[in-house]
Amino acid sequence: MDAIEGANESGSKLMSSLKNIIQDAEKMLENSATQGSESFQKAKAKLESTLMDAKFALRELEEVLARKAKDAAVCAVEYAKTHPWHAAGAVAAVGVLVGLLLARRR
Repeated sequence: MDAIEGANESGSKLMSSLKNIIQDAEKMLENSATQGSESFQKAKAKLESTLMDAKFALRELEEVLARKAKDAAVCAVEYAKTHPWHAAGAVAAVGVLVGLLLARRR
C-alpha cells in the first residue's frame, strides 16, 4: 500500500505543478502585453522554475510506478509458483476471451 500512497502523493504533486505552470504562463502572457521587459523576465524565470518542479514530480511519479509494476510482477511470479494450476487456468481463460473478441471483430 505504500507504493499506492506514494503514487497518489506524486500524482497530486504533479497536478499541482501543472496547474501552477498554466497559471504562470497566463500571468506571463498578461505581463508581456501590459508591462515592460523586467516583469516579463521575472515571469519567465518563475515559469521555468515551475516547469523544473513539474519535471521533478513527474520523475518521482515514474519511479513510484516502475517500483509498483516490479512489485506486481514479483507477486504474479510468486503466485504462479505456489498455485501453478490456478495460473494456468487464468491464462487459458484470458486466451479464450481474447480469441472470442478477435473472432467477433471479423
